[in-house]
Amino acid sequence: MNTKMIKVLLIAMLSVFSTLLYSNAYSATPPLSAEEEADLLFMREEEKLARDTYLTLYELWDLKVFSNIASSEQMHMNALLKLLKKYKLTDPAASTDIGEFTDVALQTLYNTLIALGEQSGLEALKVGGIIEETDMRDIKAAIVRSQKEDIDAVYESLLCGSRNHLRSFAQNIEALTGALYEAQVLNQTEVDEILQAPMEKCGKKDTSASNVCKGKCFGWMK
Repeated sequence: MNTKMIKVLLIAMLSVFSTLLYSNAYSATPPLSAEEEADLLFMREEEKLARDTYLTLYELWDLKVFSNIASSEQMHMNALLKLLKKYKLTDPAASTDIGEFTDVALQTLYNTLIALGEQSGLEALKVGGIIEETDMRDIKAAIVRSQKEDIDAVYESLLCGSRNHLRSFAQNIEALTGALYEAQVLNQTEVDEILQAPMEKCGKKDTSASNVCKGKCFGWMK
């Protein structure tokens, strides 16, 4: 084999080797920290809790606000599932029925919220407020612990959705009672700031249209 042929082969081999190194360096997904992993798994089921609770309360009280926001919660669940698949995590919500959770604390919370929501339509709407305020508290804490831009982007979208949902529940409660909404989990100042702001467009889709009730879904007041 002559010198020229050897040089050609060496160049070809170096090219292939460089391509492989580049591909591995830029296509590999950085691993999650233990906190990031735990938060993703928890958030997936926490969004399921919201969806399942709203579907159940809709069956009880036929309030359209619950069915509308349940659809939005399903979108949140889907966004989190994509992250679970990307980071090769086992989905804790797979093969679970409505009202079933692998996280013991979420199972207990669901049972408690349903018991409250069964008391009256007004109490059911207040349960919606509890869920959205709780979601915002937990999402903010998860954002602090996250070091991944893709995860942060999803969390920010969920946070935006929760603000809209809280506005919707608060408007329904205020229309029914004639009184201002009172904070149940967050401090009153933070809740007031959220409620005084207009509905937001979260991410690429306008959640103020089809997925958020905007305080006009008084199913029992037809």
